[in-house]
Amino acid sequence: MAHKISQDCVACGTCISECPVGAISEGDIYTIDPNACIDCGTCADVCPQGAISAE
Repeated sequence: MAHKISQDCVACGTCISECPVGAISEGDIYTIDPNACIDCGTCADVCPQGAISAE
C-alpha cells in the first residue's frame, strides 16, 4: 500500500531526502509515485505537518 500526501503539505522538502527509493516529487504539494513507493513509512514519520498517510 503506497502512502499519499494530503493538501496539508507545505512543500518543506523534509520527506524527499528521507525516501529511500526516490518516490516523492516536488511541486506546490509534493506527490508520491504509488508504483515506486515501498510503503516503508519513513516519509510519514518525518513530515512535520502530518500530511502523509497510508493510502
